[in-house]
Amino acid sequence: MNSVSQFAHKQAMSSGLQLADLVARPIGLKTLRPTQNNRAFESLQTKFYCKGGRCHAGEGYQGVGMMIYPTPKSEKPQ
Repeated sequence: MNSVSQFAHKQAMSSGLQLADLVARPIGLKTLRPTQNNRAFESLQTKFYCKGGRCHAGEGYQGVGMMIYPTPKSEKPQ
């Protein structure tokens, strides 16, 4: 199977790209600065797929509904 990637021009104003931009920043900030207050991420947190399903929305989404690639490495020397 031969797959080809296509990139949309910025002028396309795709609603999917706009949504990705709105979601990517809060997730990135939460990943890079986990102790910093992030109200935008708090509102997104309940939207991720969680281990316990809808009754546990906002809990247990790391590694299930939100995955970080590449995985963060420890800053401690090995």
